[in-house]
Amino acid sequence: MNALRQLRWVAFLEGMSFLGLLFIAMPVKYLLDQPLAVRITGSVHGLLFLLFVSSLFRAASEHGWTARRSLAVFGASLVPFGSFVLDRSLRREEQGRGRPADELTPD
Repeated sequence: MNALRQLRWVAFLEGMSFLGLLFIAMPVKYLLDQPLAVRITGSVHGLLFLLFVSSLFRAASEHGWTARRSLAVFGASLVPFGSFVLDRSLRREEQGRGRPADELTPD
């Protein structure tokens, strides 16, 4: 599996776990008084986030991304739904019809 495809998959899974943590586990914890939901979902999300960072380093080094591009990709993972917005740019780059590596904005 190439580096961009791996990054896209891991970013998708990490983004889904982030949304699950924010919109499912946190309400369950505070509304239903069940902290175990956050403990489990948070652990899964933490592991996926570490995999995301590892995949980001791999993709950045293999594709010669600038620090600005790498930080933009990292920043997208910190914002809810950011990983899904990022996917469009990564898909375009993976298919070889991407913009210069510093651009992250969609059409």
